[in-house]
Amino acid sequence: MTIHAGHPFATDDDPVRRLRGRLGGAVTLWTAGEGGSARDWAGLTVSSVLLAHGETPRLLALVDPDSDLADVVADTGRAVFHLLSWHHRDLADAFAGVAPAPGGPFRLGPFAPTASGPLLGDATSYVEVEVESVAEVGWSRLLTCTVDLATLVVGDDAEPLLHRRGRYRTDPPR
Repeated sequence: MTIHAGHPFATDDDPVRRLRGRLGGAVTLWTAGEGGSARDWAGLTVSSVLLAHGETPRLLALVDPDSDLADVVADTGRAVFHLLSWHHRDLADAFAGVAPAPGGPFRLGPFAPTASGPLLGDATSYVEVEVESVAEVGWSRLLTCTVDLATLVVGDDAEPLLHRRGRYRTDPPR
């Protein structure tokens, strides 16, 4: 993993990046890999996601085609999708490659192997997914995944980790 000196969502004079930063959304962690060792795992912080409801629900994600996650998902065809909470913001930065993670980002949380990849033990909402299709879209790779309803867990969402305009947020006070 490379730690980048610049912010991954720096806008400079790019109006498309500025518009994307205003969309905002939940910060998610996608993990994949077989086996019980972090050496065989990959993960990536992703905020470009969409859940499509239907008889077979699908999760769609835009991921960096050069990421380790893209390679491992291509090999295994499966992944684990986690919604992150406010206390996961350092973990999110490590998986995004903007913060150091000595020994790797999987050392920053309680991960356990599953059939689809490592599961973050303190995530309150998560699901295992199976890749249905992969397409190149712009400078990203679009993963269209079917949701394994048998593994779907939707827990308390007291302090969701949100991302808008280059900053992490939680829900505004009510």
